[in-house]
Amino acid sequence: MFPKLGNPKRFDLGKMTKEMVEIEMAAHGGSVVEIYRENGFWKTDRSSRYNRRITAFDTKMILDGPAAGHDLLKTAADPDGRTVIGTINNCAGGITPWGTYLMSEENFHLNFYTGQVKKNGKPKKGLGGDQKEAYRRYRLPGQFHAWGRYHERFNIDKTPNEPNRFGWVVEVDILNPNSTPVKHTAMGRFCHEGCENIISKDGRCIVYMGDDTKFEYVYKFVSKNKYRPDDGDMAIRKENLSLLSEGTLYVARFNDDGSLDWLPLVHGQGGLTAENGFASQAEILIHARMAADQLGATPMDRPEDIEPGRDGKVYVMLTNNSKRKNSSKKKKRHTNAANKREKNLFGHIIEITEREGDNAALKARWDIVVQCGDPSDKDVGASWHPKTSENGWFGSPDNCAVDPEGRLWVATDQGRKWQKTGKSDGLYALEAEGAMRGLSKLFYRVPVGAELCGPRFLPDMRTLFVSVQHPGSDGTTYFDGFNRVSSFDDPATRWPDFREGMPPRPSVVMITKKDGGRIG
Repeated sequence: MFPKLGNPKRFDLGKMTKEMVEIEMAAHGGSVVEIYRENGFWKTDRSSRYNRRITAFDTKMILDGPAAGHDLLKTAADPDGRTVIGTINNCAGGITPWGTYLMSEENFHLNFYTGQVKKNGKPKKGLGGDQKEAYRRYRLPGQFHAWGRYHERFNIDKTPNEPNRFGWVVEVDILNPNSTPVKHTAMGRFCHEGCENIISKDGRCIVYMGDDTKFEYVYKFVSKNKYRPDDGDMAIRKENLSLLSEGTLYVARFNDDGSLDWLPLVHGQGGLTAENGFASQAEILIHARMAADQLGATPMDRPEDIEPGRDGKVYVMLTNNSKRKNSSKKKKRHTNAANKREKNLFGHIIEITEREGDNAALKARWDIVVQCGDPSDKDVGASWHPKTSENGWFGSPDNCAVDPEGRLWVATDQGRKWQKTGKSDGLYALEAEGAMRGLSKLFYRVPVGAELCGPRFLPDMRTLFVSVQHPGSDGTTYFDGFNRVSSFDDPATRWPDFREGMPPRPSVVMITKKDGGRIG
């Protein structure tokens, strides 16, 4: 966006102008775009009434649920604590059965700014006043953007409560372009990665969510009320639109014997009381990480996308954790049965089997499907089906999808450390059931410096959509023949246009078979 800033890894926040900041703010968020198929090709309908842009700069949103209106959500601009402008750092989301789009606010801490810095430019310790511990747990302020220099709401020195208004799941009614997006506080505040959902046996909506940070937790939300197919009945659809406003948030404890307990984040239970710093249900949800600490949830190796499959099966992508140790002064950093590799550079995938196949159950079993990395290197400790080829294994699982046949499709994100595997990121088909469990095959690979995300099949399995993020960005110094930092004027690749003067661009890719048949 700003080619004149120089090395993109070492830019100076002081060089960011107000105009640049507002360009960044307009670029955060999401888009709804209608597409259609014509003569075998997908096209965008630029005149569709459903098309809309949702940004951090000017999109009004509603806060609902138990925390709405709480003092920790109030600011001078919003004394009621019920309206917020924008959404930031959105990661993997989900689509509900009633046709809405769930946006996950992930690394929101990066966007907050302070003028109280040390000589090295990093924020001073102990910021936040009464919220000092919460600021520490949520790594605030991230000091990665200069937004707070020009917009007070992102400056914690002037608006200390604004960070509490981010880190939520945002629901967008894509069928009503005039609707106001809703941030659901009932689903908890953390660095959300993914909010894939399924209807339980008794009709409630279950949403699985990961907190994508080292040593954080796996959650699920169970709605209070039940989903009903609307069949065009707008009154029923209105009821469904409120399903995520009420319910119970749970966090996972992975026990050493292979059992799993879903622990409720409910005021008055498990030590979640005023004596322990949680005066209300609102405070539990605003400080969900701290509440999960209190309950003794299992700290994981960066929980990313979590996808429900068939018969109560749920797949958890754990991308990596270089700080995991066999012993440490901090017990939370110790290896455990569900995260058993020290310095887990390559990640692993866990399968949860909910009791009696019911996604609303509070008990489950868990098992490790694969330990990622090179199986030929004994020091890595990888585990795959023995027929997995040299091209089939991968590292750093991130997004995923489950197809109607029960096969798991895994997208990887190795970041700038892709050279640890020697492979760029891609999409892999992984057998999760039966005698071939753990057999992985490469399906699609992305350009250098990119990650693959958002695999999504159409119901007929004849079209697969994937998204290619930030091509030509990560780890290009390790790209043989290039071996330098990629920049606007000197990019490592010009994918997908391959035209001089055109930088690499993130893109959505549509994949079909030449014969039009089912994929996989």
